[in-house]
Amino acid sequence: MNNTEDNTPMTAAPFAGNDRSPIISALLERLGQRSIVLVGIMGCGKSTVGRRLANRMNLPFVDADTEIERAANMTVSEIFAEHGEPYFRGGEERVIARLLAEGPQVLATGGGAYMSEATRGAIADHGVSVWLRADLETVMARVRKRPTRPLLQNADPEGTMRALMEKRDPVYALADLTVHSREVPHETVVDEILDALDAKLLGSGPA
Repeated sequence: MNNTEDNTPMTAAPFAGNDRSPIISALLERLGQRSIVLVGIMGCGKSTVGRRLANRMNLPFVDADTEIERAANMTVSEIFAEHGEPYFRGGEERVIARLLAEGPQVLATGGGAYMSEATRGAIADHGVSVWLRADLETVMARVRKRPTRPLLQNADPEGTMRALMEKRDPVYALADLTVHSREVPHETVVDEILDALDAKLLGSGPA
C-alpha cells in the first residue's frame, strides 16, 4: 500500500500559485472517482489544509466529522458523552464508507478513523491516503485553541496526546503518502501534497 519513497515528506513546491496547471488536470484524470483522503492526529491540519487543497484542485471538500454530526444530529462531543467511543467509531466507519462512494473529493477524516482496518481498506479501494505528520508541540499548540476535543477532556491532555501519537503514528505511516504538517503557510503544505501526488500518480515531481 505504501513504500519508503512515497512516505518521504516532500519539500519542494513547484505548484505554488499555479492552480490551473495542466499537471493538476492530469492528477484529476488519474484519480478518476477516487478521493484524496487526509489522515493524521487531531490538530495536524486536515480540515484547514484540506479546504485549500480542494480549492486548488477544484474538488469538493468534505469533513467526515461534520458529516457524522449531520447524520446523528449531535456533535462529536455529545456522541462520545452519550453513547461512548465504540458507538461513535461504528458510525464513523459507515459514514466514511458512504462518503468514499461519492468521490472524487478531498476528504478530511477524524484522528481515530484510520485506526479502523475496515476504513483503511475502504480508503485503499476508493482513495489515495495522505498522512499529515505533525510533532507533539505543533498539535498541542493547535488543539489548545479548541478545548472541546473529547479524548483530551482529562487532567493531562498532553500526556494523552503523546500516548495517542505513540499508538497511532505507526498506523498512519501505512498511508500512501506522508507530508510534514508544521508551522508554515498552509499553502506550503498544499504545494507539498501536490508534489507527493504528482510523484505517486504521474511518476514525476521534483528530481
